[in-house]
Amino acid sequence: MTSVNLKSAILFPLLIAIGSLGNFSFLCYSIFLYFSNSRSRSTDLILRHLTVANLLFLLSRGIPEIMAALGMEDFLNNVECKLVFYVLMVGKGVSFSTTCLLSMVQAISLSPRSSKWAAVKARALKYIGPCTNLLWFLHMLLNFRVPMLVSGKWRRRNMTNIIDYQYCSALISSKAQNSIFTALSLSHDILCLKLMIWSSGSMVLILYRHNQRTQHIHKHHISSRSSPETRASQSIICLVCAFASTYILSSVTYVWFSVYDKSAWWLVKISFLTNACFPTVSPFILLTREQCLCRPMWKR
Repeated sequence: MTSVNLKSAILFPLLIAIGSLGNFSFLCYSIFLYFSNSRSRSTDLILRHLTVANLLFLLSRGIPEIMAALGMEDFLNNVECKLVFYVLMVGKGVSFSTTCLLSMVQAISLSPRSSKWAAVKARALKYIGPCTNLLWFLHMLLNFRVPMLVSGKWRRRNMTNIIDYQYCSALISSKAQNSIFTALSLSHDILCLKLMIWSSGSMVLILYRHNQRTQHIHKHHISSRSSPETRASQSIICLVCAFASTYILSSVTYVWFSVYDKSAWWLVKISFLTNACFPTVSPFILLTREQCLCRPMWKR
């Protein structure tokens, strides 16, 4: 085993273990609260879907990467490669969309009663379930092309226009064939990013105005504790910032893939690391929020 493979064999299991443990812990915690009826929030269902999507991404990409780093070859056949990458891309897309939906719902929930969003609040809560199900269906359709491009490594050993993942291979299609698929993907990404920027900006503005209105109260009655809505909004803003940072890194990697005719091994590994950062970090941001929100409840 080379030094590079040895580092990968150490780094990848550590990253996958931390991310999977964090997401699984948060999912179990969320399910426990759901069945215990201790509290119910509009964002709980979205958070469960986000956690499941993160787990699908980490496990479908991480486990094959670990096995490849350990020196195993051709352990996935053609059908298994197609299934693994399809699950990977669907999980990645749903994670993106649910993060966007989460920030939008929180922004609407945080909006004051006097605003134009007050009438939307009650109706928005009714459509959260159908929206999350729709996101899964949408990304299943958007990624229909993935199984056509991915196959077992042994099937494309003599081809040059491929991305070699060590355990599977993906065909790099021509620009003409890739134009429609790229347009759909970019349209979805740009729309979600705009919505996340709008919702995060709205939350920051609402929190700032609220802080300005209550500043004179805090001068006479000092209290360091903020409201649950404020803490929830702050954590979601942190979540969106973490997603935006990793998305920028992933976009840079994607540009490299487009520039190089044949991607190097280090580019494939960096692509995995940049894409795995958000699913690994997000559950710990959410768990920190849950700890802050539930501390007053346990003290009652």
